[in-house]
Amino acid sequence: MTTDLTSALAGARILPVLTVPSEEMAAPLAAALVAGGAQCAEVTFRTAAAEQVVKAMAAHGGLVVGAGTVLTAEQVERAVAAGARFVVSPGWDDEVVAKCLELGVPVVPGIATATELMRALRAGLGTVKLFPAEQLGGLDTVRALAAPFPQARFVPTGGIGPDRLSEYLAEPSVLAVGGSWMAPGALLECGDHAEIRRLTAQAVERSTR
Repeated sequence: MTTDLTSALAGARILPVLTVPSEEMAAPLAAALVAGGAQCAEVTFRTAAAEQVVKAMAAHGGLVVGAGTVLTAEQVERAVAAGARFVVSPGWDDEVVAKCLELGVPVVPGIATATELMRALRAGLGTVKLFPAEQLGGLDTVRALAAPFPQARFVPTGGIGPDRLSEYLAEPSVLAVGGSWMAPGALLECGDHAEIRRLTAQAVERSTR
């Protein structure tokens, strides 16, 4: 992982995880997130418009935009071509990691076990996504993995809401927390950017406590 992304995540502490169904939603969403204080965003490759959304949000200039739910090397290529500055995968995939390393794009692989974490560290990847965090045991699992691997930094994602954000971020091994609660699908569909801005600002404020 490049120092730039590590610094960006460490500075942001929160990573909005976005599933955006149309390109038209991208620009106002980026503006709302930036207005709320977000510095990074992950656009999931779960929709047909994902590439266009990455491109449009990256064009805003106020966010470090990455691609999430990346499952194949081909998706890595498409994401990077669209302007993604980092790649997040829900699990470990040799081809995804190899393609990211080949292209020089930072990758945050998902892990759920010590075995997967060891594989990531062996590949030179010191920051990993614990996913799905809450379902895997939450902070207890973070602490259990951090004990034998103090060099690892975690971006827990999955089932975490605003009420537990401060608790997660107080853990020294947690670099940032990912979550979709700042821009849920219902708010995107109705275009409630004021509420997205409010939820983002609330998360940013809690991340500094």
